[in-house]
Amino acid sequence: MEQKTLLSELATDTLRGLSAKRKFLLSKYFYDDKGSSIFQDIMQMPEYYLTNCEHEIFTTKKKQIVDAFIENTSGFEVIELGSGDGLKTKVLLNDLVNRAVSFKYIPVDISSKANNELVESLTNEMPTLKVNAQTGDFFRVMKKLNGFSGLRKVILFLGSNIGNFADEEVDSFLGQLSEFALKGDKVMIGFDLKKSPEVIINAYDDSHGHTRAFNMNHLTRLNRELGADFNLNDFEQHTNYNPQTGAVKSFLVSLKNQIVHIEGLQKSFQFKRWETVFMELSRKFDLETIETLAEKHGFRVEQNFTDSRNYFADSLWTKVE
Repeated sequence: MEQKTLLSELATDTLRGLSAKRKFLLSKYFYDDKGSSIFQDIMQMPEYYLTNCEHEIFTTKKKQIVDAFIENTSGFEVIELGSGDGLKTKVLLNDLVNRAVSFKYIPVDISSKANNELVESLTNEMPTLKVNAQTGDFFRVMKKLNGFSGLRKVILFLGSNIGNFADEEVDSFLGQLSEFALKGDKVMIGFDLKKSPEVIINAYDDSHGHTRAFNMNHLTRLNRELGADFNLNDFEQHTNYNPQTGAVKSFLVSLKNQIVHIEGLQKSFQFKRWETVFMELSRKFDLETIETLAEKHGFRVEQNFTDSRNYFADSLWTKVE
């Protein structure tokens, strides 16, 4: 039943995006099992500084972070939205387990494959850890979880995933997060900070071809799940960065005039030569903007944990309203 719901959403969102004057596809559909696997490759690239920066923060500042998590509580839940392989989070989980803190870890991911692999690795590495993995859309899962335990929550949204949202989507996401959180609950969000445009472009337009494969996999998914007939060789991937707004934008570009039929929509779409399909936004932030976002949605910034180069910040907030 769940699969039918997901396919229906994919079909609806694809129809909306490809019917728009400026075509787009939603980045949330990148992360099927294959897409999640490609993203693991992206995170291993030396140019993709984000993973190493956040891993450095957790490794060098885990005591301060965990101290903040466990302050004034005897038990809580760690809910991670978009948990993936949990590589960075394991640093914090290990410290919590070693301190014999009473807590449960609830990883939430849209990929069942990623969740199954994470649970297996956690069982092997931390057999005493209580894990309750949830597969699906963040807020559907959170709605299901809300109020179940009555324990304080520590909600993690790492890896600069918030950078994928446009302004109105950031407000919607943080608004829903604020509704889910109770006074005293904590939220840690990863924000990629503004820096040299060259560093950013090298991370998002890599010479290894992983970024292209990541974007093209979206078309492969439409071919498989909606019966589309995209020819991947008829598109190329392009990325640009605006240092003023902090926006990295990724596009697929049609290399010729072409018509793509999508059987699941019973509809064909015309692409002109050099027409773009907007695929993903990856925004960069400054600390002032982070402070403003927290206050706007009923949170207080407790501390910004940054790496040694100040490339990245894991911002810890507390719900105050």
